[in-house]
Amino acid sequence: MIDLIDGLKKCGIPEEVAPELAQKMEAYIKEIILFNSAYNLTNTSDRDELVVRHIFDSLAAWPKIMSVVECSRSECIETSGTSFVIADIGSGGGLPGIPLAAAFSLLPDFADLHFELVERMEKRCAFLENCAAILGLKNVTVVNSEAERVPAEAYNLITFRAFRPLDKKMTKTLLRIVKPEGYLCAYKAKQTSIKEEMDAITALVPEYEVQPLTVPGLEDSERNLVIIRK
Repeated sequence: MIDLIDGLKKCGIPEEVAPELAQKMEAYIKEIILFNSAYNLTNTSDRDELVVRHIFDSLAAWPKIMSVVECSRSECIETSGTSFVIADIGSGGGLPGIPLAAAFSLLPDFADLHFELVERMEKRCAFLENCAAILGLKNVTVVNSEAERVPAEAYNLITFRAFRPLDKKMTKTLLRIVKPEGYLCAYKAKQTSIKEEMDAITALVPEYEVQPLTVPGLEDSERNLVIIRK
């Protein structure tokens, strides 16, 4: 059995919160396994595969996303007086939103962060609400909606994983719903595919950053985080 605590530390999760986060992620995995066949949440119900391909893969980007949040949230709070809101678009079974929200919830310095899990399928929304309750994630709200129907400039940061390619239509939608000076953080695989995808939307996104990710247990698979600032 793969050691969750050890893998979380390798993802950059602070040692003092890794055991509690591991407990939350074990509870989350149990819910995925229980409801997967009914809700088609992930492509596997094997515990170790869920740990590596979904939990570790989601949290490998946590230090990078934390850096983006730290760079931009103080300005957000000073100018608007509101909390910093992160959206997981096309959340599905809650990945990466639930692991990220759980990690941030354990750190007092990030108490002002709030996550919205945006999912168009009602039954998956019920699953997400149940998971948030079981894990005690008071920093999570589930939004039953398509991305296209989300109000303009709703979020400070938008993330998504295993969602749609960044084509022109989706990029326009995401840029519309992120605040000015906000960020898009897209989980992607190979850099060659990223370049091809981004070359097609140069007019909308002239500049972007690619941050390599190391996923414990998937060291031989290329994983990257694409960071775009509006």
